[in-house]
Amino acid sequence: MAYFQSKPTAGRHFLQIPGPSNVPDRVLRAMDNPTMDHRGPDFGLFGKQLLEKVKPVFGTRGPVIIYPASGTGAWEAALVNTLSPGDAVLMCETGQFAALWREMAERLGLKPLLIETDWRRGADVAAIGERLRADTGHAIKAVAVVHNETSTGATSRIDEVRAAMDAAGHPALLLVDTISSLGSVEYKHDEWGVDVTISGSQKGLMLPPGLSFNAISDKALKAAEGAKLPRSFWDWRPMLASNATGYFPYTPATNMLYALDAALDMLQEQGLDDVFARHERHGEATRRAVRAWGLEIQCEDPRHYSPVLTAVRLPEGHSANGLRAAILDKFNMSLGNGLGRLNDRVFRIGHLGDIGDLQVMGTLTGVEMGLRLAGVPHQSGGVQAAMDYLSGNA
Repeated sequence: MAYFQSKPTAGRHFLQIPGPSNVPDRVLRAMDNPTMDHRGPDFGLFGKQLLEKVKPVFGTRGPVIIYPASGTGAWEAALVNTLSPGDAVLMCETGQFAALWREMAERLGLKPLLIETDWRRGADVAAIGERLRADTGHAIKAVAVVHNETSTGATSRIDEVRAAMDAAGHPALLLVDTISSLGSVEYKHDEWGVDVTISGSQKGLMLPPGLSFNAISDKALKAAEGAKLPRSFWDWRPMLASNATGYFPYTPATNMLYALDAALDMLQEQGLDDVFARHERHGEATRRAVRAWGLEIQCEDPRHYSPVLTAVRLPEGHSANGLRAAILDKFNMSLGNGLGRLNDRVFRIGHLGDIGDLQVMGTLTGVEMGLRLAGVPHQSGGVQAAMDYLSGNA
């Protein structure tokens, strides 16, 4: 069975969750190539070229390590390669994924120092700076921030986090999760002084789940020399040694690497600046629709609005899960559910990856029809507001 559908429906399924995102046909066809000998000379050439080709998406000239894993694996790799048992890590809980990263740090024997938020904005830059200034003994060894919080639709300002760290004169490493932002939102690993950038394949890179990434600064490589947390599969050292000649120390996800190669070509051909502008435009169109419906955007700070997704709060007494179920059943469209404390309070509209204006309009039409179907109090005209914006008539 190639694809399971509990209810056979005419037309293509609209997958509008905030990842995994839709995989372009070009990427799927690249995966369909015969598997290459991952120890042969052709793979070495391919691997070396690919490891260079991926760097511009991160905004780095340094090494990028690729693991056959989900983004969660890349979280662990970032922590175990740079830190030692008992090290303090300053973390800002901007949403469910920041909370999960904190839980991982605790399980690994680290000491997370949590800055809580209301899950309605990005990282609290002022609070990060204050905590670092108070840490005169430099017990904090790393600051960990989620760039784009997928559960809330809030994007943190990493350049401002770096500025706060520099103003405090603190030597902590900066670890940044870009799992849902890489390839969709402007990101500058080198320019912003990030030490480890964590990412995954299934969002803006337009691939299926299965690859994860660590982009690594010289400072992070130096920290890895003295890090004492146990590491084996996640160890950077054998990866970097093998990657120097285009190979991997263990079997790589060969056909997924073909897919990555094709996706990177697509991003380069479109131009990263144009890709980022397209995501900003689709995010704004979606928010205009939400406002016209009279509904509330989960992210309250316009400076932190996400170009990747929009989380929408429903009025009290109305079920976001019920709305999603009705839209799936009637219109064959999947929307993201609320996570953690936002379960059944919000639904999430993904507008990332390989998506154009007509897909955005189809998505918003499905939402507006679903709001009416589910009896959610709203005003009509959200689709029109988005259409006016996208057509230049707003």
